[in-house]
Amino acid sequence: MTAIRAVRAAAYCVPTDQPEADGTLVWDATTLVVAEVDAEEIVGTGWAYAPAAAVSFITETLAAVATGADALDIPATWTAMVRQVRNAGRTGIAGYAISALDVAMGDLKARLLGMPLVRLFGATRPDVPGHGLTLRSGAAAGYRVA
Repeated sequence: MTAIRAVRAAAYCVPTDQPEADGTLVWDATTLVVAEVDAEEIVGTGWAYAPAAAVSFITETLAAVATGADALDIPATWTAMVRQVRNAGRTGIAGYAISALDVAMGDLKARLLGMPLVRLFGATRPDVPGHGLTLRSGAAAGYRVA
């Protein structure tokens, strides 16, 4: 078994170039919680747009469950984390924290196996057309082909 050796988390406040809005709220910064898990000197990184409180939830509540867990068995670790937060509830801070660690564990597993995430997740075809939409307050919509 390849065990998760360590779990770390940090929060970053990323300012926007100008105030942004979605019709319900206006903001000038976004908080990003970044989680890292490592095994065999390889680091997996995950993130969630979440309140900074998710960092302490990761380090104080979820790290004990993830540390020592099989890095290749994400469903088992995810289930153990969900059980760990039973009394706190799965939504809110706990949900953000689990999400950041889930993404980090997926990244770690792909790196350990030496494959891109798309193969790990089971791509059904070799390529797909894509596009991006950018909407900014006071700016015209822009479309780009990915």
